[in-house]
Amino acid sequence: MNVLLGYAALGCIAAGLFTGGVTLAIGRDLRAALCMALDFWLAAGLLRLGGTPGWQPLMVAATIVAVRQLVGRSLRRPPVRLTDVLPHRSDRT
Repeated sequence: MNVLLGYAALGCIAAGLFTGGVTLAIGRDLRAALCMALDFWLAAGLLRLGGTPGWQPLMVAATIVAVRQLVGRSLRRPPVRLTDVLPHRSDRT
């Protein structure tokens, strides 16, 4: 059973790379592509957690959930342009 879960987790990792790449290529949105990939990587982490219970798979899954939440929240905000942050040349003295 552990071997089957390991292959399923590898399949989720590969699917995350593929969907992230396709989303980036078609949509040209890095944050959306990262969210797509992180969803699959979360599934892979949960599959590994089911295969071998322990602290390491749990910490990997928790880290992926935390990163996924941060990226998801950043998607809801409007993007910050570099020109909004840096002063104009005429403002520099």
